[in-house]
Amino acid sequence: MTEIQRLLTETINDLNVREKRDNKPRFSISFIRKHPGLFLAMYAALLATLAVMLLSETLIDSVWLLVVLFVVFNAFFFFDVNPRYRYEDIDVLDFRVCYNGEWYNTRFVPGQLIDSILHSPAVNAQEKEKLQKMVATKGELSFYDVFTLSRTAS
Repeated sequence: MTEIQRLLTETINDLNVREKRDNKPRFSISFIRKHPGLFLAMYAALLATLAVMLLSETLIDSVWLLVVLFVVFNAFFFFDVNPRYRYEDIDVLDFRVCYNGEWYNTRFVPGQLIDSILHSPAVNAQEKEKLQKMVATKGELSFYDVFTLSRTAS
């Protein structure tokens, strides 16, 4: 592992800890805040269906099934999962991209990482020069940009 890879991995791990990215589901009401109309429509539809079922002689015995299905199918709306970022996922196009998105292209690295690379004695002058050129050209660098720098270094 090169010094750039080590620093990039360290930054990713720090980001995971700070943002509580641990792949664990957590109860959240963000769905209600983001989609209040849909939330109300779901419950209005449940109440309408429940009313029809309660008034129907043939469906009244399966009301419990409606309630169970509603709870099960809608429970996942109230849980958020913060996926863990991993160095190994950068530039890998597989099912994880559906789960995490291409975070490595959309998230910018902190300036502290760039400073660490530029001031590290383990990084050679040519790599530092490439990094400075990238910063001058793009301004802000994504994790993928630094990853490509580490790939050319190895």
